[in-house]
Amino acid sequence: MSTPLVVSEVCKSFTMHLRGGIKLPVVENVAFALRAGECAVLGGPSGAGKSSILKMIYGSYAVDSGQIIVSHGEALVNLANADPRTIIAIRRDTIGYVSQFLRAVPRVSARDVVAEPLIARGEAAETARQKAETLLAQLNLPERLWSLPPATFSGGEQQRVNIARGFITDHPVLLLDEPTASLDKANREIVIDMIARKKEAGVALLGIFHDQDVRDIVADRVIDVTGFAPERKAA
Repeated sequence: MSTPLVVSEVCKSFTMHLRGGIKLPVVENVAFALRAGECAVLGGPSGAGKSSILKMIYGSYAVDSGQIIVSHGEALVNLANADPRTIIAIRRDTIGYVSQFLRAVPRVSARDVVAEPLIARGEAAETARQKAETLLAQLNLPERLWSLPPATFSGGEQQRVNIARGFITDHPVLLLDEPTASLDKANREIVIDMIARKKEAGVALLGIFHDQDVRDIVADRVIDVTGFAPERKAA
């Protein structure tokens, strides 16, 4: 089984500039590999660094030290020191992301928000929009909302747009940050099925799920983030 993502000895801290430059350690020596066709879940209490790990892998947070190696096309790229243009290319073609919050551009319809990742990869706009509509229908978002900007949608409706946008592409790696948090039981089950289909297609998934029932179903293994806590290392 191929391994599209390897995280090795990654450390992260935040500098509190309003507190005299105090450094707040977040995680130390994070190390794991993600295999194609599996869903690994980051486990641990709130504040343990799970979201920070996802954001470092996606290139949103800088890495203090260590390596994040991703198979990008025919190359192996270290995201820890990749330039911004390379990170943009990796987001377009290799690593997808479903966040907890929808950051929608004002006046852009839900249909176009979902279709945009496909259009960015060169797919015809009309084809991308049709695929977006299929996913939105699958996620039970009413058709009357497809042409409307999602900024005024409910939390659950926005999350379904988020999920459709993240799942519409065939990225080899997909990061999931609480994708089912705002969903009812019926839509959680739909997302569970969508995750299973991604696994069958050979996608490597790494997620955070505070919903224990969902995590028990989707997780092939749990990576305990408390093992990377600086407090524990110092003990």
